[in-house]
Amino acid sequence: MRADRLLSILMMLQLRTRITAGYLAEQLKVSERTIYRDIEALERSGVPIVTDRGRSGGLRLMGGYQTKLTGLSVEEAEALPFAQIGIAASALGFAGAAEAARLKVFAALPAFERERAVRASERFHLDPAEWYQRPPTPACLKALASAVLADQAVAIDYESWHGRKVRVIEPVGLVLKAGIWYMVARNRNRYAIYRVEGIHTIRILEKRKVQRRNFNLARIWQQEVVRFEASLRRDRATIRIHESALSRLGRLGADAAEVIRAATPDAQGWRTATIWIESVQHAAGLLLGFDSDIEVLSPAALRRELATRAGRIAALY
Repeated sequence: MRADRLLSILMMLQLRTRITAGYLAEQLKVSERTIYRDIEALERSGVPIVTDRGRSGGLRLMGGYQTKLTGLSVEEAEALPFAQIGIAASALGFAGAAEAARLKVFAALPAFERERAVRASERFHLDPAEWYQRPPTPACLKALASAVLADQAVAIDYESWHGRKVRVIEPVGLVLKAGIWYMVARNRNRYAIYRVEGIHTIRILEKRKVQRRNFNLARIWQQEVVRFEASLRRDRATIRIHESALSRLGRLGADAAEVIRAATPDAQGWRTATIWIESVQHAAGLLLGFDSDIEVLSPAALRRELATRAGRIAALY
């Protein structure tokens, strides 16, 4: 809407000493001609905008002018936490509101603090997605976000590793981790984590409200992550790994990487360590990617599985 665009232009002019029409057009995704028409509209409404000609010219507000239109709407207040995380704001449908909220917050700051905030925002960018990954936005994400904000219970058709079934749960928060959306919810008086992509359908239960007494999403999330990771430590494997593979230890997880790095290498650069594994099948898939830079010493079942998989690969070539 044009009114929103005019306000955005006004906020951006207030944040910077000088700004070009080209920059405004790029940020607001319109043509420079549209920007100049908007500038004329602002001037007619009494906003003192100065146009400086020349190579280092641009648009600026006349010295000392400040708008008081910095109050946040409900949508902007809800979107404020995502102001610097574009991928999250877009997925939740908050992109426009998040940017407007960011501009208003900056504009409301005193001059010195505003300059520092703008400098920082121009020098740091948060990108939570992993390399080479373009995680899809789950179809139910926006509806789920609405339920979380409204403290509404939901019925979901959810597919997990154990199968697919309908569950009635109380969503208490959404978490974006490594580009993947997760929901934290109460189910039968305990918290659980659900991968949002696994939700096929969602139905909001209007008459059932979620109680959030003394709830801290970050704390609950961390507790559930620790519990989940601990549940995957079902067996142990003793391995030899060459120093040439140390840069790839992240694939094995932080705990395994820490144990391996702490091991003393022998004269040929090999380290021996015992690490937790989820299962023989899962570990075999991870360790094959290290080629001959890792040797499994035990358990025997993992050695056999690696040999079997290596044999199948060799047979293809």
